[in-house]
Amino acid sequence: MRISIRKESVFVADSPTFRGPTRFESPIVASYMPHSREPLTLTDESSTTKLIVRAADDSDAAAQLGVGFGSSRVAGNVHIWGQRPTEWLLVGGGEDVATFAGSLDQSGHVSLIDHTHSRALFRLQGAPSTDLLEKVCGLDWGDAMTPDGAVTSASVAKVGCDIARHDQDGVASYRIACDRSFAQYLFDALLDAGEEFGINAVV
Repeated sequence: MRISIRKESVFVADSPTFRGPTRFESPIVASYMPHSREPLTLTDESSTTKLIVRAADDSDAAAQLGVGFGSSRVAGNVHIWGQRPTEWLLVGGGEDVATFAGSLDQSGHVSLIDHTHSRALFRLQGAPSTDLLEKVCGLDWGDAMTPDGAVTSASVAKVGCDIARHDQDGVASYRIACDRSFAQYLFDALLDAGEEFGINAVV
């Protein structure tokens, strides 16, 4: 058994809607390496740009986004979530998201809202991640119900979250977004739920 902890630079959000440091450092990675080749990891991706797009389903912008409610895709380096009817979330590097958003046809009723500083984002990855999620969430996280690319909203450890499955090299991986005010609690709750799988972190 090998447990490794890596803690890197502090991310401090500073915007008109959010001031001051978060209570957790970013990114934080807790990893467990059992005998399998797939470690279970929980990573803080909160500094990633998150832009909400709202547009009518029959708009040109919706066609460019290319996914419907409940599904996602990757365009270049931008992860596009169909997280609500007529609402999408763009996740990625700041310049990549800005470039993609700038290419959208904004005729008609189309709005762009930056939620980078109001939403936290974590990635839960590894073979045991589905079992961990089923401990803290009432949804079925099996491949039949939530395959790679699926997007859903659910209560995770009693926190309202948006979740996109985004597998990496065939390994189950989930991106979990929540209101930043619940970020520390949710991060700790996921670590606690993952203790039986070997997750551990010192923050």
